[in-house]
Amino acid sequence: MRRLLDRRRMILLSGLLLCTIGLLAMLGGCGGGSSLSNNPPPPPPPPPKIQHVVVIFQENRSTDNLFQDPVLLSRGADIQNYGIDSKGNKIMLWASPMKVDYDPGHGHGSFLDLYDNGKMDGEDLNSVNCLKGAPPTCPPPNPLFQYVQASDAAPYFQMAETYTFGDRMFQTNQGPSYPAHQFIISGTSAPSAGSNLFASENPVGSANPFDVAGCIAPPNELVKLITPTGDESQEIYPCFDHPTLTDILNTAKISWRYYSPLPGIIWNGPTGIEHMCVPNAPPPNGTACTGPDWVNNVIIPNTKVLTDISNGQLASVNWVIPTGQASDHPGITDGSGPSWVASVVNAIGNSQYWSNTAIVITWDDWGGWYDHVSPTITGGPGIINSYEYGIRVPLIVVSPYAKPAYISHQVNDFGSILKFIEATFGVGNVAPGASPAYADATTNTGDLSDCFDFNQTPLTFQKIQAPLDAKHFLEDKTPPTDPDDD
Repeated sequence: MRRLLDRRRMILLSGLLLCTIGLLAMLGGCGGGSSLSNNPPPPPPPPPKIQHVVVIFQENRSTDNLFQDPVLLSRGADIQNYGIDSKGNKIMLWASPMKVDYDPGHGHGSFLDLYDNGKMDGEDLNSVNCLKGAPPTCPPPNPLFQYVQASDAAPYFQMAETYTFGDRMFQTNQGPSYPAHQFIISGTSAPSAGSNLFASENPVGSANPFDVAGCIAPPNELVKLITPTGDESQEIYPCFDHPTLTDILNTAKISWRYYSPLPGIIWNGPTGIEHMCVPNAPPPNGTACTGPDWVNNVIIPNTKVLTDISNGQLASVNWVIPTGQASDHPGITDGSGPSWVASVVNAIGNSQYWSNTAIVITWDDWGGWYDHVSPTITGGPGIINSYEYGIRVPLIVVSPYAKPAYISHQVNDFGSILKFIEATFGVGNVAPGASPAYADATTNTGDLSDCFDFNQTPLTFQKIQAPLDAKHFLEDKTPPTDPDDD
């Protein structure tokens, strides 16, 4: 009997010991912790769905000129196959190769001709520059009422049909490349912070103003400025300084790169910003950019974007600028622009980056070609908007989260691309409170939001078919041509 009681007593004590150990575990152990649960901490939030943005900036095409695509038309894209001239005649657009031997005017005066206070009927008044060596028949009849034949634009058509095509994208400025490439990195072409003047043309005056521009231009190179009333009588050396989107990215430690074929061309936006370039002598006597932004983030040649993608070295934000040959710019393109863009898109689509990248493809200006959609310009006749609004250009958004086979009618401009980057990475505007407002801080244009559906099942990448692939561009040793502008 006594042994039985001792045995029961031992079982009872063992049970009490186990309960005590369990209670201590619940209370955080013997160390006196205060936790009342042994549940693991909650998992970290999922990474953002977009972690890389690639802006591919092509050259000199309007929407009516480049996208006479029956598939897009059947889906409701606002594309017109005819135009109206200054005499009220209806002119049917005619098919032509992308490579032509003439270059339409696309300065501010050419914008005013076509725009005609919103009537879009002055295209026949625009100038046409036939290239050296062009046949005596140059220019052909109705040269500016032209569209690119489908066979030449096929890679663009496939991208636009598969992903999102925007038919209300406007260039922000009312003129050519130099100011456009300022807007795409900063939302303004003003010479300084707070100025109500804007660079409105390409630089002139030096022996080669399109190849050696910005803060390394010769002292005799100048660029026109435009006032809010449209006066272009003032000129300035083309080296500016004001806040840029890259400043915000630097502060937030968000990586960025600007891929360019050449250092000083008018398409190389950072060359025109003094604190990005930091010329090797005070302007106007500098001959090379030496600043950390330039040395670390401006990547030459532009084909390095292909190797950076394949090597897993793509930055968070990227601008990709073409060579003259691959630029779509009339008069200098060899027709390889659609293949060049396809090679970058395919490189991303077949890489680790596809799942979290947004590719935004647009054109820096309309190139002087006809387009029927009038931009909205506030202020009345003769008054430009605080940041201008130019002729419509195409927009394609490629991403696993781009709405598939979708036509976006959201009104966007270059500032919309900056807004999208800012929202994606949680950073602020380039110049909050600036007056006039920078393009990324305006409220009358979109932010590309209509182009995406982040709740959809991510799209599987489909290879873009093109005549030339990445290997061609990586192995091509032909020197890149300079911008050739009017």
